[in-house]
Amino acid sequence: MNLYKLTGEYLELLQMAEDGEFDHETIADTLEGLGGEIEVKAEGYGKIIKSLEGEVLAYKAEIDRLSNNKRAIENNIATLKKSLEGAMIATDKKKFKTSLFSFGIQKNPPSVDILDDALVPSQFKIEQAPKIDRRAILDLVKKDGNTAWATLKQTESLRIR
Repeated sequence: MNLYKLTGEYLELLQMAEDGEFDHETIADTLEGLGGEIEVKAEGYGKIIKSLEGEVLAYKAEIDRLSNNKRAIENNIATLKKSLEGAMIATDKKKFKTSLFSFGIQKNPPSVDILDDALVPSQFKIEQAPKIDRRAILDLVKKDGNTAWATLKQTESLRIR
């Protein structure tokens, strides 16, 4: 099978992967049908993986951009509300209606301020399970070797460069 035909079929697989219209068996069967050695098939996988990783990075960048825009708008809303509230208090107009909205300054539900955590009786404290510091344990096992309660585990995973 020539490179042009292989590339075309890999591009079809890429489009299927991008559209989410494949399952692992379909892609494996298609790559199997393309023939060739594991290197050729691996290169096809690599092309698809790198292209999809690029899309993931683009989506992440767009999510970050939109999150920043959202945060800026939320800050603008808070500023506008604070300004309006200040103006209403300054003019002593704590409740009024317009043709579109009703405005009012009202009391929020009560809350509590804790002045000194140490003085709070234990009946008001919630017990929490201890949290394991895996990083510190990893450092210990790397330095001193395995213990009766923790061992070093080494796994493998695919890297594509």
